[in-house]
Amino acid sequence: MSSKTNKHDMLKGDIKQTLISMTVPMILGMIMLMTFSLVDTFFVSMLGTEELAALSFTFPVTFTVISLNIGLGIGTSAIIGRYLGSGESEHAKALATGALMLSALLVGILALVGINSIELIFGWMGATPELMVHIKAYMVPWFLAGVFLALPMVGNSVLRASGDTKTPSIIMAAGGAINAVLDPILIFGWGPIPAMGIQGAAIATAVAWGVGVIWILYLLAVRRKLMEPRLLSIKEFTQAASGVLKIGLPAAGANMLTPIAGGVMTAIVATYGAEAVAAWGVGNRLESIASIIVLSLSMSLPPFISQNFGANNYERIEQAFDLSAKFVLVWQLGVFVVMAILAKPIANVFAQEQSVIRDITLFLYILPLGYGLQGIIILSNSSFNAMHKPMAALMLSILRLFVFYVPIGYLGSHFYGLLGLFWGCVIANVVTALVSYTWIKQSIRQQAQINARYSKESI
Repeated sequence: MSSKTNKHDMLKGDIKQTLISMTVPMILGMIMLMTFSLVDTFFVSMLGTEELAALSFTFPVTFTVISLNIGLGIGTSAIIGRYLGSGESEHAKALATGALMLSALLVGILALVGINSIELIFGWMGATPELMVHIKAYMVPWFLAGVFLALPMVGNSVLRASGDTKTPSIIMAAGGAINAVLDPILIFGWGPIPAMGIQGAAIATAVAWGVGVIWILYLLAVRRKLMEPRLLSIKEFTQAASGVLKIGLPAAGANMLTPIAGGVMTAIVATYGAEAVAAWGVGNRLESIASIIVLSLSMSLPPFISQNFGANNYERIEQAFDLSAKFVLVWQLGVFVVMAILAKPIANVFAQEQSVIRDITLFLYILPLGYGLQGIIILSNSSFNAMHKPMAALMLSILRLFVFYVPIGYLGSHFYGLLGLFWGCVIANVVTALVSYTWIKQSIRQQAQINARYSKESI
């Protein structure tokens, strides 16, 4: 499908059918992408509770790097989508190249800082010396492979901005498949390949990302010609980077707040022992799988909004958001019912010790109840970025995580233990969802009024 056809679909086509056609390919890709963490979790759990707890500690830190890439991808997608919506395709090519160069540079710097701060960061989070050995074994190769993650993630955002959600899904699916095949081989050893333990999981992920780098650069530069097949000059890079960073930096900051808050929550959970941390880590990875539809929509909705924002189609933006929000609430309620019914069998898959199984089951009985409301928050956040309102998205993230999520979770833990912490997370999602829905609806209508007033004045 050409970018012209995709553009026509997003600006003129049936909203429901357009969102379905863009979201369905993302679902398979997201499922496979999530296998990175779930497959790692499954095989590492076979090594023992210590290794599983160590992997759980790494999640907030690895997600910090991932969040930087997500933010840069959001900024890239929003600007390219707006250019395409307003017919400025040549600007989009230079910006795509600059965005890829910027992501490699920033993630490389973050990875170097991370490698030299492992003991400091994880010590603050409450990791014991016994767990620190496993954490280092996993995080050093993971950090070194950071740039391999950056380029496919931002490159996929370029494809999605042009309306192509199928190809990014195929790339993500291939990466997940490669990781799933290599994990048991590198973790437990096979033939001449020695058993590497938890370090093998990180190396398997790095190889999968490396394949993605080659693939995405070939597609963008050679096949699709969506980027310049060269390095930009300093002047060109500065211009492109400033555009991406205007939206991407606040978006990255907003996304990076999530693992920071997750680190605080992990530290709170750590007071209940390594078994509770292991259960918390498994629960968070299962949450990613349970939220696949929401996450897929959060990637397909922004290009739709960005192109319609560029074409000043605010009524279509509001209709698309409402349709997505209603669907997410109903879908995630169904997901909660399924997870509650299957809580114990799922817990038995990921844990061997009864205390860990008990805590995973408790997690699955409670937290999925708030996933639909969390979906409203995620869609609101991505919609703000797509409308070039990154500071609103950042403020929403601050409200959610540090005004509601962490404080309410802490209070719940203080008075009612682990059970109270879990219910505190649900309550925080309820309050934040109400705030975010009201805010995004007002913003869309205010922007439409501003545009209508500007149009009248220019006549």
